[in-house]
Amino acid sequence: MVEIDFEKGEGLVPVIVQDHETGDVLMLAYMNQRAWLKTLETGKATYWSRSRNELWVKGETSGHVQIVKEILVDCDADTLLLKVQQVGGAACHTGYRSCFFTRLIEGRKEIIGEPVFKPEDVYK
Repeated sequence: MVEIDFEKGEGLVPVIVQDHETGDVLMLAYMNQRAWLKTLETGKATYWSRSRNELWVKGETSGHVQIVKEILVDCDADTLLLKVQQVGGAACHTGYRSCFFTRLIEGRKEIIGEPVFKPEDVYK
């Protein structure tokens, strides 16, 4: 098995998450070794929440889980790319399909996505 270098990032590696069919970038998250092993074991994307300081199974609360279809490791083994099936259509906790729904144009923000769900309906 490939050894992931968790030491460079003080125990964490960045994880780029992409829709396996469309190639859309859905989000960026972090994994520690426990999250990595849990992801491999279950096939569901599991991350390390830096704000809550705990493991976080994507979609555990919302139902919008990420089924891992492919894992790519960069040349230094310190960044991961997960290609996932995004269940429920939304990866972002704000209700958008992607966390990258804001475009900057000449210093102004432009919303380029449509919400898939209302956060207040999901996170009670």
